[in-house]
Amino acid sequence: MGIVLVILAAFLWGVSGGIAAMLMERGWDPLVVSFYRGAIGFACFAVWWLARSNRIRLPDRTTLGWSALAGLGVAGNFVFYFLSISHANVAVAVTLMYMEPIYVYLVLLAIGAARLTPALVIAIAAVILGVALLTQLLGGRPIDELSLFGVVAGLLSGVAYAVFLFGFQNATRRAPSVVVLGVAFAVFLLVLAPLVDHDQVAAAPLSDDVPLFLLLGLFGAGLSFFLYVIGLRTAAPVSVSLVAAVEPVTASLFALLVLGQALALGQWLGMFLILATVTALSVRQRSA
Repeated sequence: MGIVLVILAAFLWGVSGGIAAMLMERGWDPLVVSFYRGAIGFACFAVWWLARSNRIRLPDRTTLGWSALAGLGVAGNFVFYFLSISHANVAVAVTLMYMEPIYVYLVLLAIGAARLTPALVIAIAAVILGVALLTQLLGGRPIDELSLFGVVAGLLSGVAYAVFLFGFQNATRRAPSVVVLGVAFAVFLLVLAPLVDHDQVAAAPLSDDVPLFLLLGLFGAGLSFFLYVIGLRTAAPVSVSLVAAVEPVTASLFALLVLGQALALGQWLGMFLILATVTALSVRQRSA
């Protein structure tokens, strides 16, 4: 049952990327879309926390620090992911974000905590080739048409995702997940509040797009994180690594079927190469 919940969470994350693309196509700023995803998620975590308040203690300073780092990571992840969608497309953005295990290995290599083995060299080369195919550096349209900014934003969303996971994993060693997520998303809102278009933030609850904003928040933060955290309690770590690819596949299919964002054959090949490689690396990392 745990692995089913994790799969469902990844599916909802994938759909939320497509919903975000729909909102941005309707003129909503990526930062405003990110803000409402986090705000609705925070409301869900607050309700979850209050429902268990008789059993949860307030976090200590160390937990607050790690949770705040997770909040900075999730803020960067949401913002750069949606900026990448708006300047490239959903499939490119979500696949580049999913490269988080590569960033982890590069950091481990830089600090001497991992060795550069032949398998790791092959994996890094495969991912670089996959990115070149996905962004059509190898044939197809030039990179500036796809938007260099969109590609860089997609890569940065993956870096931010790695920061979130690092903070989240350290914080949850000392406090329940609901507390960590509540603090993280509170920090997220504090970071984004001064950066967003306040006129659009005020206009969103009065617009016809309220149902999309609600679905974005529930699918992209509130319900999905709840399912993911509950699923992790019984799902094997290696299994979680394998099903994490559900998110980019779901997002890409949503973009293709609903938004009409088609990919060339080479881009599909690049996407498959990246997902297969980073999934293998993630499985290896969790098995270690």
